Amino acid sequence: MSVTPARRAAYDVVRRVFEDDAYADRAFRSASQGLDERDRALAQRLAYGTVQRVRTLDHAIETLGRRPVRKLDAPVLAALRLGAYQLGYLEVAPHAAVNESVELVRAAHLERAVAFTNAVMRRPAGGIRALLDSLPEGPLKHSYPDWIFDVWQRDFGEEDALALMRAQNEPQETVVRLVRGEIDGEPTDIPGAYRVARVDEHALDEGRVWPQSRASQLAALAVGAGEDERVLDSCAAPGGKATMLRGDVTAVELNEARARELEENVRRLGAANVHVVCADATKLPPALEGFDRALVDAPCSGLGVLARRPDLRWRARPLPDLQLALLRAAAERVKPGGALVYAVCTLNVDENEAVVEASGLPVDASLGDEWPQFRHPRRPEFLLTLPHLHGTSGFFIARLKA
Repeated sequence: MSVTPARRAAYDVVRRVFEDDAYADRAFRSASQGLDERDRALAQRLAYGTVQRVRTLDHAIETLGRRPVRKLDAPVLAALRLGAYQLGYLEVAPHAAVNESVELVRAAHLERAVAFTNAVMRRPAGGIRALLDSLPEGPLKHSYPDWIFDVWQRDFGEEDALALMRAQNEPQETVVRLVRGEIDGEPTDIPGAYRVARVDEHALDEGRVWPQSRASQLAALAVGAGEDERVLDSCAAPGGKATMLRGDVTAVELNEARARELEENVRRLGAANVHVVCADATKLPPALEGFDRALVDAPCSGLGVLARRPDLRWRARPLPDLQLALLRAAAERVKPGGALVYAVCTLNVDENEAVVEASGLPVDASLGDEWPQFRHPRRPEFLLTLPHLHGTSGFFIARLKA
């Protein structure tokens, strides 16, 4: 039996993520080259689902297969994880999942492990669904690190913490920002944001649309820049928000490769008002001063975008010190009476409200009145989008006064 192209690509992604610490999206771009649209979609579902559910899958392999995963060769473990994911979460014929896992091990030139893989896979084939159903509600069942559940339970309560875990294990809506022209899509509650069946690659290449969640677009709209204002975007790559801003925009990016990508996206989207500067946003060049407004879309743990980035839950870490440094640095370059928007795609008080409070900057409470449907449930002066309530990525957004 040969391995299908989609499963071979998914296997390559799973191995690269867990053996080479590769990012899932980058590994997938490489592994999926040459696949047709149908195989590409299947490969992505298999790869991302396996990476996302790996904690639960490992528990099932150890419980039913009676083998500690830490003792397994990495290529064998990847094949078992991929097979277990299909058995546990997809409607596939059990024998197909078992046989293809065996063939993946054989293709990895581990003939000595073929019989072992076959034996281990046949145990989950008969009982994995019952095992998964029997797991109590919590981070093991939904495949999250304990610390993420603990943070959400602390900040939102157990019911919402469980709802957040469930929501970010499901595919999110596909939304694009219409840059120019027309679009075959459904308008949303964010001006310019359209819900689509899929991203039109041709329109993307021509700069007519940009894939961007409603919450991400909301963060840029919250800046409220005017045409005659100078605006600083201190963490700008890849450029989705920077290219939404009006006025004379200075887009700062630390990494040279990402700054080049930012420049290319600015050109593609026709944002002639955006100028890219490669610099450290915590130590801005002296010439960058006197701005009317600033956007600090800071690096963060990303706990609001886990549905889109399946490997992030296994590598995420809070960054409150960096976030505070970025916010303070931007505030120093904004004119007295100007405005700053602090935005992070995470759901964690330590990176959200606590950073704003530590900055000591006054809060512009009118933001909650402008977007009442996204008011923070406890702090109405802020915005908070929640995947399980709003159907988009999770963002915290605050508008502050310089």
